[in-house]
Amino acid sequence: MQIKFYDRHSGQIQTEKVMAGKSLEWLYSSLLGKTFLPLLTRRFISKLSGWYQNRPSSVKSIPAFVSNYNIEMNDFVREQKEGEGYSHFNSFFIRRYKDGLRPFVQEQKVMPAFCEARYFAVDKVTSEMTFPVKGQFLRAKDLLANSKWSSTFEEGPLMIARLCPVDYHWFHFPDDGKILDQYTIPGAFHSVSPLALAHKPEVFCVNERQVSILETENFGKLAYIEVGALCVGRIVQTYKGETFKRGEAKGHFLFGGSTVILLGEKGAWRPADDLLYYSQNKVETLLRLGVSAAFKSS
Repeated sequence: MQIKFYDRHSGQIQTEKVMAGKSLEWLYSSLLGKTFLPLLTRRFISKLSGWYQNRPSSVKSIPAFVSNYNIEMNDFVREQKEGEGYSHFNSFFIRRYKDGLRPFVQEQKVMPAFCEARYFAVDKVTSEMTFPVKGQFLRAKDLLANSKWSSTFEEGPLMIARLCPVDYHWFHFPDDGKILDQYTIPGAFHSVSPLALAHKPEVFCVNERQVSILETENFGKLAYIEVGALCVGRIVQTYKGETFKRGEAKGHFLFGGSTVILLGEKGAWRPADDLLYYSQNKVETLLRLGVSAAFKSS
């Protein structure tokens, strides 16, 4: 199974280089692989993976990773503790862009991309949807698992930002505002790759999730959901306090690919036209951090 995506920056359709793609396909599609799933998607496996990626010996994996995925290291800040290197793989994994390299659009009516990721977007979730999963698995009540907030986001817009292991793994606030509520939904740690979603579409509703309900200045209330995934060591929230600014870092994922899901109130904003177009054609759109992702409804 090939994963195609549209790269807005280059203007081209590209094929994703999937990390451990054959293993994921075997794990989720074969009878033998499925027998291992209940074990591999438990919390302790992801914690064990995270433990290893924090060991000094894990730095040996960095050169091959950079080479295999053509990562432009001049774009990133290096650690200053020990010369120019990284102390372990996770310190490389959560590398930060150099100042000014990814500016956030400041026009108030424009929502910036809150992750550097592959985006799927709709202006309203319907049961007829089949990509990236069936619409029944993207309902607000199931994603949020909280009756206090589910009705707030019914029939509202949705964006799913999928981060691959090769990506920048910080996630950011899309606007100025304040935090109304926060909670964690315990769950499993399935892969969020399209390879896995094709065989297990309920992943977003059964994986562990951290939910923040945001009140923003320009886009109303937002449900900001970080989804745990297979071998993701941890979801780390780095922000402090109850208020935030557009572009401010909210947190990061430790090793592994994962996902941020954003839900909005009905009619408050609309995803960018190219996101909607490619999503309707079952193709995700790669957006650079900070570029336009959605627009405030007039």
